[in-house]
Amino acid sequence: MDWEQTILFEDNHILAAVKPQNMPAQEDASGDPDFLNALKGYLKEKYQKPGNVFLGLVHRLDRPTGGVMVFAKTSKAAARLSAAIREGDMEKEYLAVTVKKPPEERAHLVHYLKKNTINNTVYVVPQTTAEAKRAELIYTFLQSAPPVHLLKVELLSGRSHQIRVQLSHIGCPIFGDLRYGGAIAKGYNLALWACKLKFTHPVTGDRMVFVAYPPEEEEPWKRFDLPRFLKIYK
Repeated sequence: MDWEQTILFEDNHILAAVKPQNMPAQEDASGDPDFLNALKGYLKEKYQKPGNVFLGLVHRLDRPTGGVMVFAKTSKAAARLSAAIREGDMEKEYLAVTVKKPPEERAHLVHYLKKNTINNTVYVVPQTTAEAKRAELIYTFLQSAPPVHLLKVELLSGRSHQIRVQLSHIGCPIFGDLRYGGAIAKGYNLALWACKLKFTHPVTGDRMVFVAYPPEEEEPWKRFDLPRFLKIYK
């Protein structure tokens, strides 16, 4: 892994980095190399640390989704970042490329989701369904490059497969998403990318903003004017 390209920011308290697509955020049943342990290895080697390295996972990205994540280097930072997430202080923005144009330019979507752990698939269900979890996002249409369309998604809750399921439910599956209806783009990576993360630094109190570009030379990203939409506004 090219750490110079992967690490966005590091101090004594936090580490911001870009997770590659198709890599688990943390160790899972597959046994495949995961991002959390890879970063621990990076820290262990960089600082020549004996024994285990602490690195707190405070949020996740689905395996096929790449983009910016923040990790805590101390237990105090982990507790404060986790509290910030619960309190809605951490803002998460994604770029998604869909195979159909959404019905509205901008919309606030609220659904109730339930995961089938046997087939690892999430479904939209009635609110009264047992174990259903509320999921919210706001999407904004940005640009068309027929037959695909670029959206910005502001995530207001953190459910498994949430963006993929909610966009599919309104008839706009994500490019490359074989599970939720984007199979028109079979053979390509999922076109969903965590592009921007904003939060308050757990120790200094500074407002932090990190941006990560999707793979600009790959389909379908190369069809769009990404720099136009990824300016940093603190």
